[in-house]
Amino acid sequence: MRVWLGFCGLMLAANVCAAEGASRLDWLKTAAFAGHQTDYSGVFVYQYGNHVETSRISHVVETDSEYEKLESLDGPKREIIRHHGQVWCYTNHKMVQVDSQSGRGRFPLLLPAQLSALSENYQVKEAGVERVAGYNTQVILYQPRDNLRYTHKIWVHTDSGLLLKSAVLNEKNQVVEQYAFTELKIGGEVDRSWVASSTPGNSKPALNKAAMTVNSGWVVDALPNGFKKTMEILRPMHGKHASVTQLVFSDGLSAISVFIEPADADEDDNEGLTSRGAVNLYHKVVDKHLYNVVGEVPPKTVMQVLDSIRFNGKQ
Repeated sequence: MRVWLGFCGLMLAANVCAAEGASRLDWLKTAAFAGHQTDYSGVFVYQYGNHVETSRISHVVETDSEYEKLESLDGPKREIIRHHGQVWCYTNHKMVQVDSQSGRGRFPLLLPAQLSALSENYQVKEAGVERVAGYNTQVILYQPRDNLRYTHKIWVHTDSGLLLKSAVLNEKNQVVEQYAFTELKIGGEVDRSWVASSTPGNSKPALNKAAMTVNSGWVVDALPNGFKKTMEILRPMHGKHASVTQLVFSDGLSAISVFIEPADADEDDNEGLTSRGAVNLYHKVVDKHLYNVVGEVPPKTVMQVLDSIRFNGKQ
């Protein structure tokens, strides 16, 4: 469905914390820091329902910044390279520079915001020590205090602090989606030969105009407790005739994005709910506007949010 394209820079900015003596909440800070500051390479699997994707990732830290290469190992060949806030995608035999804000949060980078408020909305529990990809990990469980968000379970390497596995669970404790390393090398002799050619000078830049920060006048009245607005922008989106207003809200673990645009009577304007792993998307036309609400929250939450959108500015 076209409406999925370009959605959501959903995950978030982090504070830094030392691993030693970490509390249960500090494990998130530790994982966020380690995901940026650790050399590693490996293979991880992403699963939801009967769908499985396998990818190879390499991440190295140089004096100037960090470099990351992500390669798909099944399905169509695709390669994504990130460096210094820039993103390049190699597909269909072309390297194209793309929107650095596009796409969901990247495993194993966990970038929490608003950590101080997490304990108000989640019960945080240590859930034992388990091995993942041959490494010892501390398991942490984040159980919501309401039924409007998912439970999050993470496995953090006890030495480096790197996130090695993460799962999202529903109210029946069933896995909605999961990321997990199956092979991993941390530090040591991680291959760096690809770094020199990781930012092709002749790559074709994306044609989209930059997003602009705005005060649009759109508001949402029925967000779950703890969700705060982190961004409000006017942005171009692939396949759209006009720029789209986007509001992003986060509770520190999950994010919800609200997209608002004029209705244009095409097939995407039909009301509907779509799910992909832990991400649910609900769209509906209201008063000649198409609302899209997408987030890593249960279906009833995105529906509740959409039904509470209203315009509080001047037409």
